[in-house]
Amino acid sequence: MWFNIGVMADTRFNCLPTMIGSLPHKDPKQACRLAAHYLRDIPAWPQLPLRSPVEGMVSQFSEGFPGIGLAEGRMRVDTTQDLSRGLEAIYAAYLEEKTGAFPVSYEYASGLHEFLKLDRLRPIAVKGQVTGPVSFGLSMLDASGKAILYDDTLSDAAAKLLRLKAAWQERELRRISPRTIMFVDEPGMASYGSAFFNLPREKVAALINDVLDGISGVKVVHCCGNTDWGLVISTSTDVVSFDAYNYAGSLALYPIDIKKLIERGGALAWGIVPNTIEALARESPASLRDRLEEAMAPFSRSGLPFARLKEQALLTPSCGLEGLTEDGAERALELLAGLSALMRGKAAP
Repeated sequence: MWFNIGVMADTRFNCLPTMIGSLPHKDPKQACRLAAHYLRDIPAWPQLPLRSPVEGMVSQFSEGFPGIGLAEGRMRVDTTQDLSRGLEAIYAAYLEEKTGAFPVSYEYASGLHEFLKLDRLRPIAVKGQVTGPVSFGLSMLDASGKAILYDDTLSDAAAKLLRLKAAWQERELRRISPRTIMFVDEPGMASYGSAFFNLPREKVAALINDVLDGISGVKVVHCCGNTDWGLVISTSTDVVSFDAYNYAGSLALYPIDIKKLIERGGALAWGIVPNTIEALARESPASLRDRLEEAMAPFSRSGLPFARLKEQALLTPSCGLEGLTEDGAERALELLAGLSALMRGKAAP
């Protein structure tokens, strides 16, 4: 068996490829075809932030949050109105585990709904994603312009809403494969520890765990910058996803934590394929293999066999691909598939 789903997944991905989420396309059908072509073993539905403002990473999962609205390019919560009824609806669905109470509509995630219509997929697993509660809370502002992350009631409700949306999405994705991999995207964690981030470690971990605990398949936390990886690994995540192209050294500062993660059956998702045109033009599958092996070397020196690191590894782009052209995004996925084939000793697709 490739991996088992349990309390801690045995995540022996053996360098199979998947993507973080976003593509630059505006046509969801075209985006789905591209993802399905290059990511045959672990296809992922595409987020399309250039198609509509409500398909951005944060706004995409805001549907149903009380008092929510888009103003001046930012999602805002109108805290001057009575939000009690909407908050009660979230908590009732959470307590009763009504995963269908807060679905993600076609308007907010056209890529997901078109992806679910694909009928020729025969994957090993299927990958989905939801915004993490820290990033969601930092991006949402209240009536005074303060991030709702610092409001105990609203941040807790946001985590529970995201948990419901992740569970609903996972249920839908099982129409394609019974094996699911759910990424909780936390780019906001890159600001953890800075003067601009004022939240206790325990609160951060509790919010992330609230979302992770609603996922029954493989759980992944993704951050595309420097962060406190010890905090991330202390959550119930099975996999840590990071930008290995630009920030491999940041994870190497946590050899003991990474060793514990791998030894308990977890994995790393190596974001080793760049997401800029300039960097993509310089790279090939062979050069990226060299870069990946160099990034893995510090962990091998700390006592983790290279073969095990390779076995318990996913390969991804460094982050989302929405900043590229459509041709550039295809180039990134082509490199990703080629690198995966090279690492596994197989012919490229």
